[in-house]
Amino acid sequence: MNHITFTPERKKAKISKYIYGQFAEHLGKCIYEGLWVGENSDIPNKNGIRTDVVEALKEINVPVLRWPGGLFADEYHWKDGIGPREKRKKIVNSNWGGTVENNHFGTHEYFELCKQLGTETYINGNVGSGTVQEMQEWIDYMSFPGESPMANLRKENGQEEGWNVDFFGVGNESWGGGGNMRPEYYADLYRQYQTFVRNYTDRKIYKIACGANIDDYNWTEVLMKNAAPFMDGLSLHHYALASEWEDKRPATGFPDEEWFSLIHSAYKMDEFITKHSTIMDKYDPEKRIGLIVDEWGTWLAVEEGTNPGFLYQQNTIRDAMIASITLNIFHKHADRVQMANIAQMVNVLQSMILTDGEKMIKTPTYHVFDMYQNHQDASLIDAVGETSDTISYTASIKEKTVTVSLCNYSITNEEEIVLEVNNESFGNIEAWVLAAKTTDAHNTFETPDNVKKEIYKGYSINESKLTLKMPPMSVVTIVAKN
Repeated sequence: MNHITFTPERKKAKISKYIYGQFAEHLGKCIYEGLWVGENSDIPNKNGIRTDVVEALKEINVPVLRWPGGLFADEYHWKDGIGPREKRKKIVNSNWGGTVENNHFGTHEYFELCKQLGTETYINGNVGSGTVQEMQEWIDYMSFPGESPMANLRKENGQEEGWNVDFFGVGNESWGGGGNMRPEYYADLYRQYQTFVRNYTDRKIYKIACGANIDDYNWTEVLMKNAAPFMDGLSLHHYALASEWEDKRPATGFPDEEWFSLIHSAYKMDEFITKHSTIMDKYDPEKRIGLIVDEWGTWLAVEEGTNPGFLYQQNTIRDAMIASITLNIFHKHADRVQMANIAQMVNVLQSMILTDGEKMIKTPTYHVFDMYQNHQDASLIDAVGETSDTISYTASIKEKTVTVSLCNYSITNEEEIVLEVNNESFGNIEAWVLAAKTTDAHNTFETPDNVKKEIYKGYSINESKLTLKMPPMSVVTIVAKN
């Protein structure tokens, strides 16, 4: 039997709400159709942003949204996306499908989206093909409150007050598609560019340096050694793959071994965070600098018949397992991981939402984020116990509410688990479960509720012990209010 004991009075690090961040790139149907349809669309919208998607995303309390990329960010020139839309420059999106980008969704539309979502802003600047002046002028355009050429241009375009730029990334994947740079070169560029990401108000912009790709520990060493005093965060990217050879495998109809290989790949996140954090600790023992995992999730084969450059993949109960396991890992490292941004929000990779014209469905991953909401800005609590190899769990406390989330990623085995709270009873319980009967169970536009969060009653309580039976391929969240 599995047994876990929690000690709520032993609070550990605060689980930053920003760990539940999202990512929206100009890629496939993420922005266009997924989020932006334009004011004249037959799809219900507010100021061009589709209403159903916003309402669904508001339910999971999105804390921060990264934009405009990704690889797109380092080819994005912000002045192309302001002013009257009919006059905006059209470009070819050379990174993602070779489609025409009409720039109808730009700076103003992004801030409107964040306003509707009630989310904070994370903008990625262009280092790969942009100049220091271009980045400085964008910051000025967005946030300068007084008289300046860029602030006046913003006002001419209908926005009198400056916006809040909460987070700003100086470049993206500079080790690869963002410039194929050496870490020494990028470290110097970062020091230069970030100088001109100025704070024009008393709201300090959180500056994020481009960090490593998966296990490139030398990159982290060089950046921390040469640029640590100038950064607030350092990014990390890792995608879970179902094949060790990195060829993208199907999202549905896969053999059992690919269920486990994808989960094994996701678990590497723990190793990467641990080793990068150890390097960061050398230069930043007080953990001032956050590790920002601003791209993560499953990367699988595109759905048959779709544009390969659009990265549209189905989202199954297996993706839900990956989401739960990865969020548990982030919680474990909450003393260093200050933000994460799953890739991506709508219609791309491991998304929350899929759309088809006016139709919209919530994915299994969406439901995991919904079930984990209580962990946002809660304190991680001490937990010890023995469990089977297919159990992943996390626990937190906020005020007097204890939230425990568990994942059983066995394909066949139901697991009985005893949860015990030291020196306390469980109090009033609310519980939810996400489960499925097949390894590739997913939602479609014809069956949108095939996999969804449901009220869970498969538990019993005896004083300070709660015994639950977890179905195979399931995520369970228990909320105990005292």
